[in-house]
Amino acid sequence: MSDLGHDPTGNHEPADHHEPTGNHEPTGDHDPKPTPPGNHDRGLNPTGAPTTTPDRHLTSSLGRDRTRTLGRERLAGRISRFDRSHRVDRTLAHAITRITGEALGPYQSAVIRIGFAGTWLLFLLREFPHREELYGPDGPWSWDLAQQLIASNHAFTALMWADGQVWFGIVYAFAVLASLLLMLGWRTRTMSVLFMAGVLSLQNRSIFMGDGGDNVIHLMAIYLVLTRCGQVWSLDERRERRARDAHARGAWAGPDRAGPVLWTVLGLVLAAATLAGKIDGGFLGGWRTIYWGLWAVQGLWWLAGRYGRSVQPRILLDVVANLVHNAALFVIMAEACLIYATAGWYKIQGTRWQDGTAVYYPLHLDYFSPWPAISDLLSASGTLMLLVTYGTVIVQVAFPFTLFNRRVKNILLAAMITEHAVIAVVLGLPFFSLAMIAADSVFLPTSFLSRVGGWAARARGALFSRLGRTLRTVPRPRKEPERTPETAETAEPPHVGFTA
Repeated sequence: MSDLGHDPTGNHEPADHHEPTGNHEPTGDHDPKPTPPGNHDRGLNPTGAPTTTPDRHLTSSLGRDRTRTLGRERLAGRISRFDRSHRVDRTLAHAITRITGEALGPYQSAVIRIGFAGTWLLFLLREFPHREELYGPDGPWSWDLAQQLIASNHAFTALMWADGQVWFGIVYAFAVLASLLLMLGWRTRTMSVLFMAGVLSLQNRSIFMGDGGDNVIHLMAIYLVLTRCGQVWSLDERRERRARDAHARGAWAGPDRAGPVLWTVLGLVLAAATLAGKIDGGFLGGWRTIYWGLWAVQGLWWLAGRYGRSVQPRILLDVVANLVHNAALFVIMAEACLIYATAGWYKIQGTRWQDGTAVYYPLHLDYFSPWPAISDLLSASGTLMLLVTYGTVIVQVAFPFTLFNRRVKNILLAAMITEHAVIAVVLGLPFFSLAMIAADSVFLPTSFLSRVGGWAARARGALFSRLGRTLRTVPRPRKEPERTPETAETAEPPHVGFTA
């Protein structure tokens, strides 16, 4: 019964039936009176004290709240798992799209193209007076020895096609021209194959004439064939840009004639060498398959771009070319890391590198001392020799492990490039140093390379504008009219000074 004396039925009881306030035990004759609804809401018993019996309405409400909370948590967990899987799928899709949709590292691939082609070109030009002693008929590695070696290892060299100075001169000039055109970026797909053929022809002819730098050029010449290294800083890129500009203006650029002509000529040369049995390898292997495969792919690329009825074949070829390019660029980076890692770990095992005196001894060899005064100056400080020795080992061993930290990687990269520059000057190994610097360039930041390209473009523009102004300001000699007896009498005397 409530404080107002109101029972649940709504009937008022007499006043003498009002029971005292307090708790009472029900008897067997009377059932306990129900608790008024108002006290259920407050969770109180009829006396106003908190009830000890849980309310069914409150229990059900709490159960519903707990059920809703558990439902929300389960839903949130499912959404979180969905978000995580969605993020993974989105990241994977972005990676696949980027790998197949574009050729990564355009500036890096252009730098290694220019670096290796320029290094090999400078080497060939420098050794031009001694070319026959290095790779020609007058070399210590005779024709018979070279023929026996090629028959055993099946290496490619065009110098084995004929014996004589004339053929050697043709191949050497071919190697020089291919290096120059690849460095300039003219028909880079074709020139990269010809550059590889020139490098392999000379180096495989005399295997004892090379050093570590030649080995790097040997490997990189093969990898460059698989890259799209003419996207920037090349004549191909300028030709394509001009064609796009002409198409945007509505002008007709005209068909490409140099490419098909070059492809046809090289196909005829390849067919003649194959029929003559000069290229080793069968139909399913060897250099014969490699060269014919590259020739066929180049022709297929041109046909898809010229006569394709839809863009789907060209898109497919672009995807395959991007995949091959990115894989080759990754292999070049792994090759550079492997070179430094093996060099560093082998140095650690040497006693001279352990005691810090390894750099001292090459500085006092006549073969590696083009500047004796500089060598003596550097070797006079024992502390400097110790720091250079240990620093070289630390940089070479640590470099592959710093590729995921951009700042540390750039610092070590600058240190290695500086070290190779010092080796080129102090030890007299310019081509080895240039080859290693070209290999290091694949790790240079894109922002730095694009900035360098902008500086070079502005410098070239300023130089050409200055030359143009110089040519315009140079006075050209006037062409005097022929003097005849009739014109000589009527001719006026020449004016001196400014005319009115």
